[in-house]
Amino acid sequence: MLRLALAVTLLLAAAAPARAQTPSAAQPRENAVTQHASGTFDVNVAPQTTDAPGLSRMSLDKQFHGDLEATSKGEMLANGSAAGSGVYVAIEVVTGTLQGRTGSFALHHTGIMNRGTPTLSVNVVPDSGTGELAGIAGTLRIIIEGGKHSYEFDYTLPAAH
Repeated sequence: MLRLALAVTLLLAAAAPARAQTPSAAQPRENAVTQHASGTFDVNVAPQTTDAPGLSRMSLDKQFHGDLEATSKGEMLANGSAAGSGVYVAIEVVTGTLQGRTGSFALHHTGIMNRGTPTLSVNVVPDSGTGELAGIAGTLRIIIEGGKHSYEFDYTLPAAH
């Protein structure tokens, strides 16, 4: 239970708006224009069992609202220390409509807490887009203020046909 509490603390601290954000690993495609989407989301984090000592595993269920109207399912692994350091990684698959284009894509999260100082990056997994979201690339920023979750999503997509 302590590991779960550390994992959730790491996730919340890494998403705090005043903290540093790691730049995107995704490179914009040639002739692609960066677009911006924003909105809110609801998340349910449920603890799962794991046989790995020192690891916490959670399932993620999200509902996105705003420019991204979608659901996502994902898995998160985390490890934390009493010294205020830890890490989490997660992968989620997002399915729905992004500013009028329908399909799915995967997001990869990496959150690191180094003695109380968090960094977080959430990037689109290359070549994970399907349907009208095929070719998507970008970075999503998670914001948690007053217990409410929101997102800022900078992305590129190939021109619609």
